[in-house]
Amino acid sequence: MAFDKKNIPQWLVHTLFWSTLAILLFFPFLSESRTIPYGLGAKLLLAIALFYLNYYYLAPKLLLKDRMWTYIGLSVLLLLATGILSNLVHPPMGPDDLPRRAARMRPFTDNGPGAFRFLLMTTIIFAVPYIFGTMLKVYTEWQKNEDLRKLVEKEKIQSELQFLKTQLNPHFLFNSLNTIYSLSVKQSPDTSEAVINLSELMRYMLYEADKRLVPLAKELEYIKSYVALQRLRLSNSEDVSLKISGEERGKFVPPLLFISFIENAFKYGTDYNGKTFVKINLSINNESIHLQVTNIIGTFKAQSKSSGVGLENVKNRLNYLYPHAHVLLIADDGKTYEVNLTLNFKNYELHNN
Repeated sequence: MAFDKKNIPQWLVHTLFWSTLAILLFFPFLSESRTIPYGLGAKLLLAIALFYLNYYYLAPKLLLKDRMWTYIGLSVLLLLATGILSNLVHPPMGPDDLPRRAARMRPFTDNGPGAFRFLLMTTIIFAVPYIFGTMLKVYTEWQKNEDLRKLVEKEKIQSELQFLKTQLNPHFLFNSLNTIYSLSVKQSPDTSEAVINLSELMRYMLYEADKRLVPLAKELEYIKSYVALQRLRLSNSEDVSLKISGEERGKFVPPLLFISFIENAFKYGTDYNGKTFVKINLSINNESIHLQVTNIIGTFKAQSKSSGVGLENVKNRLNYLYPHAHVLLIADDGKTYEVNLTLNFKNYELHNN
């Protein structure tokens, strides 16, 4: 699994930054047993105060509120003021320290390029942690928004998945129970098969459909049970076919990924004479699986205005689960409707690891 930067706590990032800066400032003097320059610690504390003023107030209140030029102008003034203040304000000094005070004050009392260069260098030194604080805050807010976006998107997909899981709608269940009742009244030998098929569908929906991945073999058994039950329900099912080829062992797919295309085919694939035409082909190889569903366009499809909603949900789910690992092609010539879906197992694993 790839290293996740989001797992780094913010306090650790701050601690590492200030520890590194302190080492860079003090280590050269300590390693050579030299005297630490007077006021270096105070300047570090001033840089820390400036950093967190920017991090907790200026950047959130100005930069992240689309007041960029106000933020830039105020930051420049603040850095210049801090550069001057850091060289003017010091702890009390003894008489022996007066020459050093005079030397530090000279750039500000001399009127010339030396004063400007000194102030510029001091300002740049304070600007380094200040700019780092700005970048860190912007990145933190971006990461927070990105996490929120992903959470919302995930919840949206989960709600769509929940919709798909309950798409065995009451109308279908009512028709299935009517079919079973009709078969039982006729004492048809198909009654027990219909009950078994319906129970298999319900068992799969209740106990398997909430998982992230299921064995492909189980998904195919669900499709077989669904098609078998549809055949029993239809008065004419001669042109209903399901063909599965290839090896499904060792392969996994998200549950209920194919069923919407198949349900739509049965829902809309009956002509004016009540004849249903649905052809389903599933071909499996080592790296991909291809689904082809073809049906005629019946009267209900032509009159329906909401048939695209379920398809749009499936497209969204595919884009979320297989962003770079699927190809979906839909052809509609007014007489027949054909779906071709290819899923790439290898690219899916790369995306989700």
